[in-house]
Amino acid sequence: MTTVQSEQKAYIRKLTEAVWLLFGILEALIGLRVFLKLIAANPNNPFAELVYNASSLFVWPFSGLTFTPAAAGMVLEIPSIIAMLVYALIAWVIVRLIWIVLDRPVDPTVVSQTTVVRETTAAPTTAAPTLTTPSAAATTTTRTTTTNTGLNQGP
Repeated sequence: MTTVQSEQKAYIRKLTEAVWLLFGILEALIGLRVFLKLIAANPNNPFAELVYNASSLFVWPFSGLTFTPAAAGMVLEIPSIIAMLVYALIAWVIVRLIWIVLDRPVDPTVVSQTTVVRETTAAPTTAAPTLTTPSAAATTTTRTTTTNTGLNQGP
């Protein structure tokens, strides 16, 4: 692996780590919201209010999606759990797209192979006279195979 290739891989790795970090923070925020609602935390508490306000934008598209069971002030926010799953899937897709788009070989290797096969056919040995044409006397077959082995895949 050349220096340029290793630098390219390091850049892609750092970029994907940044994506995982951002989505990990979002997942933790929504997970904390689910936990605070589940233990019936006081919504007037500054910390709980901060978590609810910061996560409400990301949970909003999923609100009202399913029934939200509640008992004695405790709430199981199923839409928030669905949001966590969807955001994890989005993060995975973004990371895969980064690898597909950015992980290109610096110097692609192209292998070309040519095979020539010559077959000679003899005229039949019968008493009757036969005509032999030059194309019937020899047949040449040429096969060319080109393979690009320089495609890299992600981790």
